[in-house]
Amino acid sequence: MSRGRIESPPARRARADAGTALRAAASRVGAIWQVMTGETDGADTAQLLGMLVEAVEARAAGSDHLDPRLAGATGRRLVHALRTALVRGWAEDSLPALPVDEVIAVLRALEEVYGDLEPDWSRDLGPVPGPGFELFVDIAHDLRSPLNSILFLAETLQRGGSGAVSDLQKRQLGLIYSAALGLNNLASDALELALDRDRLVEKEPSPFSVTEVMEAVRAIIHPVAEEKGLEMRLVPPAAHDHRLGQPVALGRVLLNLTTNALKFTDEGYVELTAVELGPDRLELSVRDTGPGVNPDAIPSLFQPFRRARARSGVFFSGTGLGLAICRKLVRAMGSELQLETRPQWGTRFYFELVLPTVS
Repeated sequence: MSRGRIESPPARRARADAGTALRAAASRVGAIWQVMTGETDGADTAQLLGMLVEAVEARAAGSDHLDPRLAGATGRRLVHALRTALVRGWAEDSLPALPVDEVIAVLRALEEVYGDLEPDWSRDLGPVPGPGFELFVDIAHDLRSPLNSILFLAETLQRGGSGAVSDLQKRQLGLIYSAALGLNNLASDALELALDRDRLVEKEPSPFSVTEVMEAVRAIIHPVAEEKGLEMRLVPPAAHDHRLGQPVALGRVLLNLTTNALKFTDEGYVELTAVELGPDRLELSVRDTGPGVNPDAIPSLFQPFRRARARSGVFFSGTGLGLAICRKLVRAMGSELQLETRPQWGTRFYFELVLPTVS
């Protein structure tokens, strides 16, 4: 997907392959969406996905074409679902392989389209809180696109997608991935805190698969767990997987908690669990086998910009933004983030949500 240059035959083929990959991924998303929503023919979703593919292709080619019907929570969810389907398809070699620069162009275009679909923060906040605030928000937005590209490319290289790599190179790529993931989360957390989002972006609940949200989290943090030699366990709901709720907020919370658990666990495992407590109620938890939280740090654990040290002299967290955002989002979903921790046992963050089943 070139930007305003005369294309060579290989470039035209790559652009065509990118379009094919986008449409194949959109078709997969549409099929899953139809099952979750119970649409009889899926025509409405297919139309929205077609608009989204056109918007991504246009953005990658340097145009700003975006159908206004994509605006809203559904459009943003479809962007997330399309990105997941693309990354998974490329990782499994089930989508057309693309040159590195074409992959970056597609991922960047997706991120830019998502930014266009996000609510207008200036409208939500009213007057700008202070000098430089708008610049800060723009920088935080712009950081996420190249960081997402770095994450994808580092994972692809680490898994041998571009040829054999040595053990040393795998470790180095794992470190690159870990650093990029940390920066990406920091940018997102700082943006959330700056916008003071104690409200959910998804104002209305929508159907989703709990297992898919959990698997998406595991796919993102897999290189970090692999680099540290940790087992990443997943325990999805035993019976009812399709639920009605806020999947974007839920995924954000689980990703932050899982990333945090991996950061402070040196051996053992990190476990992401969904336990059914009743027909419409789930307990979500992230447990690690780390050293546990220092009791002195617990009172300030959810405070942003804290600098409390554990007795070992190691920071439990650099800024505390992730846990602060998690608590805000969990409260916005109608629950409370809880903590269980013991020395030599580890730490478990958990919360209960009312998530009605979808037949």
